[in-house]
Amino acid sequence: MIMNNPIKTIYKNKIVAVLRTESAKEAIEKANALIAGGINVIEITTEKPQVVDAVLELHKNTSATILAGGIITSMEAQEAINKGADIIVSPVFQLNMLKFCASNKVPHIATVSTPNEAYNAWKSRIPIIKLFPAKSMGQVEYLEDILRPMPFLQLMPSGGITIEDYTKYLDAGAVAVGIGRSLYKDANLKEITERAKFAVSQLKINP
Repeated sequence: MIMNNPIKTIYKNKIVAVLRTESAKEAIEKANALIAGGINVIEITTEKPQVVDAVLELHKNTSATILAGGIITSMEAQEAINKGADIIVSPVFQLNMLKFCASNKVPHIATVSTPNEAYNAWKSRIPIIKLFPAKSMGQVEYLEDILRPMPFLQLMPSGGITIEDYTKYLDAGAVAVGIGRSLYKDANLKEITERAKFAVSQLKINP
């Protein structure tokens, strides 16, 4: 990973590429294409058990920070940690997962959809709270509505966000943004790298 604290790495890089694939091989290839384009924080979703093997291979790249996403059970979390995951990401907010990750000294990102869930996650000292699905819930305006009364929340919106519009979420107060299919859908590896370069370039235009 780039820094000793992977959470600080997310704050610094602003973009988390969210990869959902059918195989570990596909995840590794696409992740490496994204890294070549300058995106160094990658969330590998692990709903399909075989994909978690990608975490082990990608962890060897010391310039990358690898998140294991879609983690619901402590057994899944333990396997991801064993394979070198820098951060565990759960699609829900559950105290048991928070405690498990804390006991293993691995940062945990929980996912929420409502202001009440976001507040409870913050109160539990979760360092970054994933807001999903951002597009379906109201896009940038929904993020603004949550942050207006609770500007202290460290929110990372994800879900339906594109490489063309993600900086709007940062401007609205997000600490980082999760970008998924916009980076890799219907694209070969070279095109994925170019999309990553474009996404990173937007940070320079809209710092």
